[in-house]
Amino acid sequence: MSTLDLFFQFDDESDKSPPGDNNLSIDISGLTYLPAFVNAETEGKILAALEEYPWLNDLERRVQHYGYRYNYKARRIDETMRVGNLPQWMTRIGERLVRGGYFEEVPDQVIVNEYLPGQGITAHIDCEPCFGDTIASLSLGSSCIMDFSRNDIGESIPLWLERRSLVVLQNDARFCWKHGIAKRRRDTKGGTVIARERRVSLTFRKVKSSWLTDPYM
Repeated sequence: MSTLDLFFQFDDESDKSPPGDNNLSIDISGLTYLPAFVNAETEGKILAALEEYPWLNDLERRVQHYGYRYNYKARRIDETMRVGNLPQWMTRIGERLVRGGYFEEVPDQVIVNEYLPGQGITAHIDCEPCFGDTIASLSLGSSCIMDFSRNDIGESIPLWLERRSLVVLQNDARFCWKHGIAKRRRDTKGGTVIARERRVSLTFRKVKSSWLTDPYM
């Protein structure tokens, strides 16, 4: 058992950091924002643990896949893409998400993304037939703005993601709103320009069993 696995044996309450703030507009059904999901000690341990695993250069940014690899170009996932169980400490975070009522089952797929200043991700909705009704993403290392957009109503809403925060997407936030991060080196929050630093996100998802059985159904 790794040091981080042992660390996550402690009570979840001891892991919470003091409440943060988020003064940008949030008016999206099914979006839950938790500004202090982990504390600074946990953040540091997770970032250190991730450096023990290999990074892939599949995209413009570096990534790591756990549970299952996901084919971004084909937008598909199947049993042949399974890479093994999640590390125990990731499972512990997944169990905490279940206890919080965000997932019905413990997530079995995690994608880790590294964003250097100037890097981002195109606005998208996570593959609907591949993954379940909840997407949860933990931000570490740096804060940034995530933009939520809906072309059908011509609306865009910025959300300030503090480092150590968790954002949960369900219902409309999961299926109707695209989310993305603009490629820039700094963000403006409350009139203040804030330089981005290296940000690492862990996105937790549950793979649909029907998709694994027959991805071409």
